[in-house]
Amino acid sequence: MSRISDETRRDNEAAIRHAMERLLAGDVPPGGKCDIKALAAQAGVARTGFYPKKNRDGSPRPGPYQHLAEEFERRLTELRETGVIPDPRAAQIERLKEQVSGLKERLAARDAQIDGLSDFRERALSQIAAQRMEIERLRDVLAAPPNVRVLPNSAGASAPFRSFS
Repeated sequence: MSRISDETRRDNEAAIRHAMERLLAGDVPPGGKCDIKALAAQAGVARTGFYPKKNRDGSPRPGPYQHLAEEFERRLTELRETGVIPDPRAAQIERLKEQVSGLKERLAARDAQIDGLSDFRERALSQIAAQRMEIERLRDVLAAPPNVRVLPNSAGASAPFRSFS
């Protein structure tokens, strides 16, 4: 692998910085994201230059554009912390996540309400059934007069002495 000249490196760094500004300003290519892959594609450099390398002896060395990748990630994090999401796709994902969360809460509340109404309906039907059975029992008792004596209805009679009416 050949080394690049200082002039080529400066040109690549300028292209990367220019692409970084565009991406962070929200100028994300269609179907792309605001990430290192898009940064490399927009700048026209290899993505591997943004990551650390290893020397032949196994010791690590920084990639030629690793400092720019770190700057890009830091600035992207700062934007996200302030509530600005330069990637319209990521902003849409965040908005949809919030919407799904709200819908889940509404669904849980609605399920709880339905459960409460179902319990109420069951109790009401049980009470109606019990009242109907009591009415039928009382009608049967009234229909069989041997045990029940019907008192005369005397609308004009006065109450007996010392009664509380």
